Amino acid sequence: MDLNNIDLLDLQTSYMKQDPTTIAMCKSLNSIFRELSKESKLTFIYGRIDELDDKTLDELAWQFHVDFYSVDFPINVKRNLIKNSKIIHRLKGTPAGVEHLLSSIFGSSKLVEWFEYDGKPFMFKVKVDVENNINLLLDKFEESINSVKNTRSHLEKIEIYTVSKSTAYMGLATLCGEEVKVFPWQPKDLLSKGNFKVALGNSGGVENITLYPKKGVI
Repeated sequence: MDLNNIDLLDLQTSYMKQDPTTIAMCKSLNSIFRELSKESKLTFIYGRIDELDDKTLDELAWQFHVDFYSVDFPINVKRNLIKNSKIIHRLKGTPAGVEHLLSSIFGSSKLVEWFEYDGKPFMFKVKVDVENNINLLLDKFEESINSVKNTRSHLEKIEIYTVSKSTAYMGLATLCGEEVKVFPWQPKDLLSKGNFKVALGNSGGVENITLYPKKGVI
């Protein structure tokens, strides 16, 4: 049953389908039921985060206790933070937690511990691929990291790699050519006749036969 295009008259018995009052009521209520069907989708919130507006996202951020959140964030950043809030809370205080938070805000991120690049003890650096239209958030780097890192570790360096995403259009053309060589016509099935001389040689031999009892040589 398609609730978006429901026809209440189809649900009636064959007798009621002939009743004028029933027909009129069904026609009147069809539009109301279809509108209710559309509005019922609004109750499905968590599975429609990519469709929600700014105000609804701000309320969800408060509900999920998103640590690093601002109503001034672009809508795609808000959606990323809300969708990843549970895993960020679970990984809070770990390098993975920092990476998830930075990736949700700025782009693909990687945390490197001090012993991985011969740095000072308890220091770390982050490598971030900053995507388009996020440059206004760069001043929030350290603040966002401090909201999820452990207290004994300290940020030493931020390595930013600008990533530009755009649509490229390419045109291609193919030029083909063929070279054909035509040789003079030559007849087929030619017969060749001639004399062929072969020299042969033959040698003779002598054969001795001895009879026993030996009487002599024949």
